[in-house]
Amino acid sequence: MRIEIKSLHELPTIANTILSTFPDERIFLFYGDMGAGKTTFINALCEALDVQDHTSSPTFSIVNEYAATHGPLYHFDFYRLKNETEAFDMGYEEYFYSGNYCFVEWPEKIANLLPSSYVKIKMEVTENQNRFMTVEKK
Repeated sequence: MRIEIKSLHELPTIANTILSTFPDERIFLFYGDMGAGKTTFINALCEALDVQDHTSSPTFSIVNEYAATHGPLYHFDFYRLKNETEAFDMGYEEYFYSGNYCFVEWPEKIANLLPSSYVKIKMEVTENQNRFMTVEKK
């Protein structure tokens, strides 16, 4: 599925569409350059999942946990990882295999540790500053 995003106002609708298209998936991996809108879209997904906490990028903490009506939700930002061992040390497996939603920015930093089933979301910025999102189940 390829989606053009022309306005931030479209994000809630797009978030609900993606969640309803993949109702059984819990691992969502976000690819895209810095500033492509990954964190902004994850915030929209969190809102669609009734997260009441303030959401922000976990750049320095690596993972943020949010309370949601369906249980805890985890938001990862692996940008600062130096190697995959750091993901092991933080116990990534407990999060990924918990059955809870996991939204992962910069998953390419832990490419060898990714689960076999996930939703890949690639975000791209066009010349006119619109965004395109490509969504596929892996």
